[in-house]
Amino acid sequence: MTVQYIARTDVVTVSPDASVEEVATTMRDRHIGSVVVTEGDEPVGIVTDRDVGIGIWEFDDLRAATVADVMTTDPVTVESNATIYEGLQTAREAGVRRIPITEDGDLVGIFTIDDVLVLIGGELGLISEVVQSHSPPYEE
Repeated sequence: MTVQYIARTDVVTVSPDASVEEVATTMRDRHIGSVVVTEGDEPVGIVTDRDVGIGIWEFDDLRAATVADVMTTDPVTVESNATIYEGLQTAREAGVRRIPITEDGDLVGIFTIDDVLVLIGGELGLISEVVQSHSPPYEE
């Protein structure tokens, strides 16, 4: 199973010159923890809610800061044909929870640890149903 299977393809993107205030508002309104920074279709950075929080302490007026001031540059990416296991390995090695997915350098989705947890939770629920359907009922 590839990362594209569980990828979010409606990735919220922003340019490096967008304001941090605009990005923070977008993250709040869309209930997301990161925004991919792009130039054309290529991911050049990522801004997380943590980056915005840290920015509060680094700038006298965060409203004057741009995304380029707080983003993580040169983000770790994974190709769309990578397996979920490879995506998890990449996340672990890089110490990140969100990874832009690319095809030939262009952004096509985002792979998140949260989405992996949802997938695993659903699979465990199905396994539990199979086990319960073939087991005697528990007595109280």
